[in-house]
Parts: sequence; C-alpha cells; structure tokens
Amino acid sequence: MGRLVPAVTRALDILELFLDGDGTLSAPDVVRRLQLPRTTVHELVTTLAARQYIVPVPGQPGRYRLGVRPYQLGSRYAEQLDLAAEGQQVARSVAETCDETVHVAILEGTDVIYIAKVDSTHAVRMVSAAGRRLPAHCTSVGKMLLASLPEQELAARVPDGAELVAMTPNSITDPGALREALAGIRTRGIAVESRESNPDVSCVAAPVRDRTGQVVAALSISVPMIRWSEDRHAELEQLAVKGAAELSERLGHRSAV
Repeated sequence: MGRLVPAVTRALDILELFLDGDGTLSAPDVVRRLQLPRTTVHELVTTLAARQYIVPVPGQPGRYRLGVRPYQLGSRYAEQLDLAAEGQQVARSVAETCDETVHVAILEGTDVIYIAKVDSTHAVRMVSAAGRRLPAHCTSVGKMLLASLPEQELAARVPDGAELVAMTPNSITDPGALREALAGIRTRGIAVESRESNPDVSCVAAPVRDRTGQVVAALSISVPMIRWSEDRHAELEQLAVKGAAELSERLGHRSAV
C-alpha cells in the first residue's frame, strides 16, 4: 500500500464534514473542527470551490455547501451498484463470522427471491439456492420486507381473506395473524422465523436500505435447530443487523446519528 497524501486526506476530511449538521460550513468551522491551520484551510477551500466540489451559499457570505461534483460522482457510483453482487460480498463476510447460511432477498409480489447466498461449512446446513422463490409470509426475510411496506400496499398484496400457503405446521396462514406479526417486526426492526419454511431451521433477518432510506432487501441468517439456542438467537440478531447495515451503507444509505 502506498503512502497517503496529507493534502488529499485533508481535502476529503473537509468534504466529509458536510455530511453532518445543516450541510453548510465556513472556513472557521473547518479550522475549529479539524484543528488545521487557517492558511491551509483557506487554500483547500479555495481549491475545492474552484473544482465545484463546494459552492458559496447564496445570501450567506463565507459559507459553503456541497457543489455539483460530489453529486455527479455519487450518481455514477449508484449507476454501478449491483445489489446482488454487493449482497454476495456482505453475505460472505457475515457467514465467515457465524459459519451459518446467509441469504439476501428481495420482495416480488407476495414472494421473496433470494439474490445472494453463502453456505455454512457445517455438514448439517440449510439446502437453498440463489434464485429460489418462496412465499414471503413463511420466511424471516419475507416478513421483514412485508413489514416495511406502507399499510395500503400491504393490504393490496395480502388482503383479508387471502389464502396463505403453509410450508410447515408453524407457517402463518391467517392474514390477521400475519399483520399482527408484522406489527411486532416493525417495532423491533428484526424478523424471526421459527421453523415456518423448513421444519428443521430457524432464521433471523434485518432490513437493507438504499440511499433514500427505502427498504429494498433483507439479509437473513439461517440456523438448523440442532444449533439454535436463545443465546445464539440474540447473537445472530445482532450480526444480521450489522450485516444489513453494512450492505445498506454500500448502497448509499447513511443512518441517522
């Protein structure tokens, strides 16, 4: 790895300051927050403004906001994003940590489609594949995604009287019971499936958000019941939340401070 260039590092530090507060800064703000010499800050701010990375705030002399160049770079980055590819990388990292099967899935109608999967190395593991489709109400990823829908859209997809297929005796088949379960998921921010799609497997799932804050996918960890326990459950919930947050960050989401 090569040497870091101090001037470039400082310029990037200045740009990252705009992520906080109201999105505007003055040179004295930068001096105070980064503890840099005033002359250095003046030169860096002048350079960033000349390259349109920052622009003066109308009506507020001496204050700057982000310019068009960061937007253009961010837009190009967003164009190159591939949810499946990013999901596969994060799923691999999560699976290496817990050595259980990790999925990333999206919602299509009332089904989930698995777009990424990394297997456990254990001999006993969940049998599944990327591209597989399952009823959303029977899976932790599906319930997480259904819980993230606006109420009107959820009602349209799962109306009263809808026939919900059972994959196991534990599957939810009543729309009213499903809505009650989804309300709890919204409150907790995590979904749990206890042998609802496979009689020998339980799962936990957390939401994945894009740069707008919209839930676009869910990440789950699936565990055979022979390795399931309350302590493991709590540990995996935290890991699923962490993995989903990492994938969200890759998609441009920035959580509230």
